[in-house]
Amino acid sequence: MKKIALVTGGGSGVGKACAITLGKNGYHVILTGRRLDALEAVVGILGKDNSTAIACDVTDCDAVDAMYDRIEKDFGRLDVLFNNAGNNVPQAPIGDVPVSDFVKVISVNLIGAFACARGAFNLMRKQTPQGGRIINNGSISAYMPRPGSSPYTASKHAITGLTRTISLDGRPYNIACGQIDIGNAASEMTAKMTGGVPQADLSIKPEPVMDVQHVADSVLHMANLPLEANVQFMTVMATTMPYVGRG
Repeated sequence: MKKIALVTGGGSGVGKACAITLGKNGYHVILTGRRLDALEAVVGILGKDNSTAIACDVTDCDAVDAMYDRIEKDFGRLDVLFNNAGNNVPQAPIGDVPVSDFVKVISVNLIGAFACARGAFNLMRKQTPQGGRIINNGSISAYMPRPGSSPYTASKHAITGLTRTISLDGRPYNIACGQIDIGNAASEMTAKMTGGVPQADLSIKPEPVMDVQHVADSVLHMANLPLEANVQFMTVMATTMPYVGRG
C-alpha cells in the first residue's frame, strides 16, 4: 500500500521537483497550491494513480481545513507533509518595506505553514496506525539573513521555532518533524542569482546555484526514514554560495 504525501506549493520549483520524486518512489502525492493548472500539469507527469491535485490557498485557514477533510475522506490517512509553500517580496532595507509586504510574506511563509502543519498533525494523531512526518521548508535565511530581507528572514527564523515545537508536541503521537534548509536551488525564485544579487558588503555579485533535484533527493531521504529516526535539520546548498559567513 502506497504511503500518502502532501506537498504544498507543489506546482512549481522545489515543490514540483519533490512531488515528482516522491511520486516516482512509491508515494501517492497530493499536490496543493493556488493554481490548479500547474498542479494538474504535475499530475500529468506522475499519472492519476500516483498523484492528486487539490487547489488550496494556504493563507485561507478554512480552505486548509477543507483540504484535510478531503484527504481524510479520500485516503484515510497522511504519512508525510512537505510544508513547502512560500513567497517573497523585492529586497529593500526595513525602512523601505511596506507593512503590506511584510504581512504578505508572513501570511504564506508562517501562517500558511502553521495551518498546514496543524492540519497534518491533527490527522496524523487520530489515524490508525497513529503518526507521520512533517518536513518544513526552512531556508539558509533561517540562520543567516541576506541584506534587505526582513520579511523573508523573519518568517524563516520563525519556521525553525515551529519545527522544534512540533517535534516536541509530536512525541506522544509518533509524529516526527524536521526541517530542510535550502541554499540556492535552481528555480524560478533563484533565477536572478546568476545575474547578480546584493551582498552584505553592498556589492552586486552573481551566486552559484545547484540542481533542484538534490533537494528532492534529500526530502525523499527524510521522508523514507522510519518514524523512530528523524533528520531534525538538514542544510542542502550550492557548495560555494556565500553562506558560511555570508559575504
